[in-house]
Amino acid sequence: MSVIRPRYPYYLANRPVDVEKSLVVTDKYSGEEVTRVALADAAAIDHGIAAATAAAPAMAALAAYERQAILDHCVARFRERADELALLLCVEAGKPIRDARGEVTRLIDTFRIASEESVRMHGALQALDISPRARGYRGMWKRVPIGPCSFISPFNFPLNLAAHKIAPALAVGCPFVLKPASRTPLGALVIGEILAETDLPEGAFSILPCSRDGADLFTTDERLKLLSFTGSPDVGWDLKARAGKKKVVLELGGNAAVIVDHDTQIDDAVERIVFGAFYQSGQSCISVQRILVHSSIYAEVRDRLVAKTRALVAGDPREESTFIGPMIAESEAIRLASWVEEAVAAGARLLCGGGRRGAMLEATLLEDVPSEALVCTEEAFGPVAVLSEFDDFEQAIAAVNDSKFGLQAGVFTRDFYKVQRAWDALEVGGVVVGDVPSYRVDNMPYGGVKDSGLGREGVVFAMEDMTEIRNLVIRADPAGR
Repeated sequence: MSVIRPRYPYYLANRPVDVEKSLVVTDKYSGEEVTRVALADAAAIDHGIAAATAAAPAMAALAAYERQAILDHCVARFRERADELALLLCVEAGKPIRDARGEVTRLIDTFRIASEESVRMHGALQALDISPRARGYRGMWKRVPIGPCSFISPFNFPLNLAAHKIAPALAVGCPFVLKPASRTPLGALVIGEILAETDLPEGAFSILPCSRDGADLFTTDERLKLLSFTGSPDVGWDLKARAGKKKVVLELGGNAAVIVDHDTQIDDAVERIVFGAFYQSGQSCISVQRILVHSSIYAEVRDRLVAKTRALVAGDPREESTFIGPMIAESEAIRLASWVEEAVAAGARLLCGGGRRGAMLEATLLEDVPSEALVCTEEAFGPVAVLSEFDDFEQAIAAVNDSKFGLQAGVFTRDFYKVQRAWDALEVGGVVVGDVPSYRVDNMPYGGVKDSGLGREGVVFAMEDMTEIRNLVIRADPAGR
């Protein structure tokens, strides 16, 4: 605990700023206050946006090698401070320490990928002489930074989901303002501390914890050219409606499903499904929430899932053996426990779990859940999954698609034709074969359809969103010189 300081400043125009008004950060397992962070007001946010706007020309003028050097510095410093960053995650997010170390590894990967891609921003030559009128004309295009960006990051991956916004912005030369989640601001502030060590132009970044009520400028200010938000659908779509002319990228979660077909290697599937449903207490946008199992193996899969789920160790996230830690707040555990109770009251069968102590909710499996129950239709965002069975693959595809969400889906099958069918027919942003929908690598195009969002994350794809194409047309000298 000694690495956690009693107070953290926010970062305004590259510099640390402390103010009297502060935000309390709690240990999510004990509920005790562990530190405080300076809280930005509307004037500070306005200042940050103005500074980013002023910094845009200097950021755009950075050479590729200069952008790469900044990202490489971050990678080196993250490695040096990896143990500290993991402990911060463990405390502020309640993330089991092994998961916390994994997120730090992904933070490093994301910045490393951005470093590599920062020197690969390509354009293209284009043939324009497609008709007589275009004879003598040549075309080419390049990508240029879109300008000041607004980022709002969530509580569940406080480091890596902030990194998926910050690192691409640095790679292309966009200044930014970031609002980290109020419950988990520490990781983002340490990123700010490390960025402040670099030679970024003044005003290139501001990292500003603030109340939701005071954050309106992150969405509405017309000086900002892009808004990237990760969080709940209700908030995300409301932000888009109020964002004005700026480009908007939304990653909004879902109720991810996995199909387990009759030819599946059951032991492997059970191992991966338990992980996908319950790692970091199910608080992931692509956590396994709906488990669809072929009727011929349903009973066996169900019984093995229950046994493995009951064996999960819950408790203090600092302990190496802990797999299930607390949810982000007791109020969230109460909410999800009430959803479980509602499903049982409507006829669902509780296979295991369901108990709650404070912010700790037991890993829970249900079957025979009515399709209209909240644990089926909404995003649980906690350690709860529901089982159902199917008789043919098309029935399973239809069941996955019977959702307002569409982020990722998993398919366990050895039939290549069913793999092709799943890729063609599943209404999701990504199909994961031979594994759970919870799988993600940080260079892949990640995002959803329907209520799950708009646009794609993944470093290269975010870089595209943070740039605009600028065309050049050259007419040949009419004198032929």
